[in-house]
Amino acid sequence: MLDNVLRIATRQSPLALWQAHYVKDKLMASHPGLVVELVPMVTRGDVILDTPLAKVGGKGLFVKELEVALLENRADIAVHSMKDVPVEFPQGLGLVTICEREDPRDAFVSNNYDSLDAL
Repeated sequence: MLDNVLRIATRQSPLALWQAHYVKDKLMASHPGLVVELVPMVTRGDVILDTPLAKVGGKGLFVKELEVALLENRADIAVHSMKDVPVEFPQGLGLVTICEREDPRDAFVSNNYDSLDAL
């Protein structure tokens, strides 16, 4: 981290950017004077769209480039969806915090049914 600048590596998907902005806002609110910059990145998982993930490297495809950015000091932290977090981390990296969970229920949208019970 350079002085009071914190760089957050994130994927460029709308969800990843929302999550990174959420973390950025929380950090800036709790650390006045901290400058937080997002470092959006394209991962192999974002590019390989025509092959099942299990055949080309699994969910690690969504985090490898972010891990490399951390190891090469191009970012200070990375923000991921938990579904993309690997079980094992490269040496020097790890899971250090988990944000408070929001409402875990998903939305149900259907043109044919009014509720899950109606399925």
